[in-house]
Amino acid sequence: MTWNLQKSFQRGSEPQAGTLYLVATPIGNLEDMTYRAVRTLQEVDVIAAEDTRQSRKLLTHFEIPSKTLFSYHEHNKHASGPELIRYLIEGKNIALVSDAGLPAISDPGTDLVALAIENGISVVPIPGANAALSALIVSGLPTERFTFVGFLPRDKKSVEQVLESLRMSEGTLLFYESPHRVSKTLEHMHRVLGNRRIVMARELTKRYEEFARGTIEECIAWLEEHPPQGEYCLVLEPSDGSASADQTVWWESLSIEAHVAHYEERNGGNRKEAMKQAAADRNVSRREIYNSLL
Repeated sequence: MTWNLQKSFQRGSEPQAGTLYLVATPIGNLEDMTYRAVRTLQEVDVIAAEDTRQSRKLLTHFEIPSKTLFSYHEHNKHASGPELIRYLIEGKNIALVSDAGLPAISDPGTDLVALAIENGISVVPIPGANAALSALIVSGLPTERFTFVGFLPRDKKSVEQVLESLRMSEGTLLFYESPHRVSKTLEHMHRVLGNRRIVMARELTKRYEEFARGTIEECIAWLEEHPPQGEYCLVLEPSDGSASADQTVWWESLSIEAHVAHYEERNGGNRKEAMKQAAADRNVSRREIYNSLL
């Protein structure tokens, strides 16, 4: 990125391009909406929405006059993004909203922001509700340092590779997950990260808001008795204290052959890579692992 200085509220006498406003919307309770967010949506020329039907309901609820609603989502961003930039260059002000929470968090708004900055467009945040941070602050887990992971990949190998990369992270980990995948995700976490403390937050700011706090094993058992409903935020303990101890010794009861087989299964049969990972765990050379398997 080249040098760029933005003064959001200072305008010169020269004709200006429009401004891209990133407007937070409710994550459940409509009272999550801020006064500033409502005013911004009233004043802009165009509203770019992930789901125009959902956004129209929001505008109706807050009695915001009919606006030009422009569809912008993951599947049309390459065509819609340049069109929105053209509007901005022409001087129109645009508000970007997602279905819930802050735009550009786990949605294609990130790409539009980057495109706007490349074209010298001012980008102004209109803060508000965010599911991950709302879950974090009530979790009871450390808040001094955290990593937002968002949604994990869909296939097992990729999920466990991502979790493996986070295994020694010193901050609390924040995930989003759907109800039909959350149990399987917890199983992956338990296998890769150990039996850490975790908080499962669902229906945030809604009538049935719920926080399940316990170990990963306890939460897996809970979901077996209480089928998952609604979108989840998972807040996972960092790799310090008892969690670190669990992670550093998980393989000690395994033979070298079983240790290598564990990684081989996760790496799609790549035995060479599996031996390398086992050697790293045991702090020995790969040759030593290889010789022990002869």
